[in-house]
Amino acid sequence: METRRIDPVNCSVARALSVVGERWSLLIVRETLDGASRFGEFHSRLGIAKNLLASRLDTLVTAGVLRRVPYQEPGDRQRFAYQLTEQGHALRPTLLALLEWGDRYLADPQGPSVIVRHRPDDGASTCDAPVRVILECAAGHDHLAPEDVHRTPGPGARFVDAPSS
Repeated sequence: METRRIDPVNCSVARALSVVGERWSLLIVRETLDGASRFGEFHSRLGIAKNLLASRLDTLVTAGVLRRVPYQEPGDRQRFAYQLTEQGHALRPTLLALLEWGDRYLADPQGPSVIVRHRPDDGASTCDAPVRVILECAAGHDHLAPEDVHRTPGPGARFVDAPSS
């Protein structure tokens, strides 16, 4: 007897990884979140080969994660700065989750190299507490353990027949 399962090819994780799954792509997004915007800044901060950097920037622009903004220094040719789009800013929790995982399992014995802290928007209050990513369901249950979540078919699910074992 065959059972149906969700088609693994029709997957948002796979689609996301096709855009940001290469190491340099998320590092470029990280640097943009930290204020870098120009090709030379990315190159010097990351130490990435220029041809690879150009390719990754093109991919991120084509995917809508970054946008090119022209600028021109006096006496120079026009160049482009790179700014995060809404899509790019939405990657911050993904980077924070990777940072938490890396800090937990891969940090130096002395501890993490960076601590992300809360900076309230209002300017009047101070918090500065460390930030963490929390799994929460739509009903408001929070601090879910990874084993407390599971995948179910969504409205765009496609199915394939899977042989029974």
